[in-house]
Amino acid sequence: MTKHFDVFNGDADGIIALLQLRLAEPKESVLVTGVKRDIQLLEKLQIERPIFPGDTFTVLDISMEKNQRGLQELLAKGAIVTYADHHKSGEIPEHENLSAHIDLDPNICTALIVDQQLQGQYHLWAITAAYGDNLIAKADALSEQAGLTQEQSEQLKELGTLINYNGYGSTLDDLHYDPADLFRQLLQYSSPFDAISDSKSPFTQLKQAYAEDMSLADALPASYQSDKLRVYELPNTAASRRISGVFGNLLANQNPQLAHAVLSENKEGSLTVSLRAPLLNKQGAGDICSGFATGGGRAAAAGINALPREQIEQFIAAVEAAY
Repeated sequence: MTKHFDVFNGDADGIIALLQLRLAEPKESVLVTGVKRDIQLLEKLQIERPIFPGDTFTVLDISMEKNQRGLQELLAKGAIVTYADHHKSGEIPEHENLSAHIDLDPNICTALIVDQQLQGQYHLWAITAAYGDNLIAKADALSEQAGLTQEQSEQLKELGTLINYNGYGSTLDDLHYDPADLFRQLLQYSSPFDAISDSKSPFTQLKQAYAEDMSLADALPASYQSDKLRVYELPNTAASRRISGVFGNLLANQNPQLAHAVLSENKEGSLTVSLRAPLLNKQGAGDICSGFATGGGRAAAAGINALPREQIEQFIAAVEAAY
């Protein structure tokens, strides 16, 4: 008997992209996800589970370039794959069993690609995802077009930020919710405003946890700064790993003319890097990070999973040369 697999990034964009699809088309599926930086999910999946001809896959918000081998193996086994994403794709395979919806525009995210496919059926959720993916200007414009008040827009921004915040960590143990569980809990709300108004929804717990974690970073001075870049280094704690991405987004919005890097110390002594391109020049971040062994991402936001300390100066030089 064939199975369906939903494979998705554990951040706001991945979760909400799938949320829209499953609200529109409920389907029994095997959920495959992880922390935000766990993106090579297709190879990992095939190590853990047997795949049979006719199995179907929906793959959301993970770079096709980083999953080329896993994707090719799925197609070779007779799987049928629908793929939607906004990260670097590499060469898109031409295969009758692959339906690819790839858009590399820096002002779009996977949930907005899905929103287009569904003709806006769950448009408020798509706007929430855009806020969570730090597409603030885009989300503001969509909110205005949708007739939302400023207060409603701020509510969606907060929810999107909190869902995104939950995805950051080295392991699932760092997170407040396993992204698969967070998806399941949010699936009961056809509107993000329903999730916000329900005191028992994940929104309430994440709001409190976010405030506690961010208080640790608010007073942190930059470890390096220039007229192009500011770098902040966080200590080796679960709270640091949780806020690394949303802290970078916050800094980027405060100083849109600068690039920002947030470094979090890993257990083995290397550094996890979250890089944000200047909001006024949203390009280059993915290329910069891809120049390091464990790096990748998209034009506006990217990261490096394990940067050796001796390469910090090389990283800074690469960022400043790009901007």
